[in-house]
Amino acid sequence: MAVSSTPAPTSTDTRLEDLVVISGFSGAGKTVAMNVFEDAGYFCVDNLPPEMIRSLVELFTHEGSKVERAAIVSDVRGGEFFTPLEGVIDELHARELPARVLFLDAEDATLVDRYKETRRRHPLAPEGSIASGIAREREMLAPIKERSDFIIDSSGLKAAHLRRRIADDLLPRNRRGLLALTFQSFGFKHGPPRDADLVFDVRFLPNPHYVPELRPKTGLEPEVVAYVAREGKLAEFYGLLEPLLDFLVPQYEEEGKAHLSVAIGCTGGRHRSVAITEHLGHRFAERDDVVVEIEHRDIGRKP
Repeated sequence: MAVSSTPAPTSTDTRLEDLVVISGFSGAGKTVAMNVFEDAGYFCVDNLPPEMIRSLVELFTHEGSKVERAAIVSDVRGGEFFTPLEGVIDELHARELPARVLFLDAEDATLVDRYKETRRRHPLAPEGSIASGIAREREMLAPIKERSDFIIDSSGLKAAHLRRRIADDLLPRNRRGLLALTFQSFGFKHGPPRDADLVFDVRFLPNPHYVPELRPKTGLEPEVVAYVAREGKLAEFYGLLEPLLDFLVPQYEEEGKAHLSVAIGCTGGRHRSVAITEHLGHRFAERDDVVVEIEHRDIGRKP
């Protein structure tokens, strides 16, 4: 494909305010990243060969263009057309355009696991092993990673958590909408969440695990909640924690944070933490300045 690479003069009357070039490993979360920008109102294009980025930028910067924000994914799916991307990035920076490069990375083991889960073939090893494709991809992407403005390692991150990280790092505050507030229960014996902003340990409360008839139940059931609250400590805890969260949430909003993750942990993640997470989630869902999500990470594990 022959496309002129001669830079056009930088236009002072262009409406283009932000151009994000997204690249990185297959399976590292580029589709999630694209969805974040699309939801924020960006003009988005997936799997675009680098040479065509130049042509698209010319359209964006042309007088009369109505595109103010755009996100473009370019990666090794382009095959031999992918090679010029590093030169295109250098050119965008040289022209002092409002362009940023987001690189999605992940550990090899994470990428292999994700490919096994989806049963998809790696674009660089359609007939070979996934590991060999990842190794080749890592070599091809090295120059792009060096030129990136933002590098996010998605290893161990769920899609929802990756979305929050991308929004926090790259979206302007006025594009993020309401603060996304996640309350997550977990069990300490299974390890704490990697992406929690605030973690509260509730193992000081009565433990239903030691009551035979309550052990197979969860904190979603009234009798478990009643047992946890029976000594009065739960009400006292809410009396301290709720005002603290009422204070912190607007402070995080003021600092421009788009997502806040509050993790509540007990021993196994099935009883006390679940009950408290449900209570807090429903309480804050009544507010009009946040969007609440409730997650129970370990509720399905055996007691």
